[in-house]
Amino acid sequence: MTGAERYFEDYRPGDVFEGGGIAVSEDDILDFARRYDPQDMHVDRRKAGSGPFGGIIASGWHTTALMMRLVVEHYLSQASSLASPGIDELRWLRPVRPGDVLRVRVTVLEATPSRSRPDRGSVKSLVEVLNQKNEVVMTLKPISVMRRRPQ
Repeated sequence: MTGAERYFEDYRPGDVFEGGGIAVSEDDILDFARRYDPQDMHVDRRKAGSGPFGGIIASGWHTTALMMRLVVEHYLSQASSLASPGIDELRWLRPVRPGDVLRVRVTVLEATPSRSRPDRGSVKSLVEVLNQKNEVVMTLKPISVMRRRPQ
């Protein structure tokens, strides 16, 4: 079953979905950071080299944007994804560096039918972003509102 065919009923607690990857280039890191997070560790090679990470690293917000792309491509369904009221427990655990290739592993934690809107339900998931070494670089727990399968 592809993501385009999934509905609320297809997201069962314990299910795991995986997909990716996206290569992260130094140019991508610099471009994003110059626009949205211009801290030295993200935009200044010299200062980043002598900083705590020993070189340029991606902004956590850049990593989050890449994660969203992967979640849309490999987890959410165009047929049923309605919105998200938010996320819990966003953590950046390891730096993302030029040359890293990111992928996602998404585990369904809860699937709760709506009491007030019978055409939908809420799905809480654990999203793990992994690099090419299978190191978890970021985690979060999004809540997604999903349409139920039409009768």
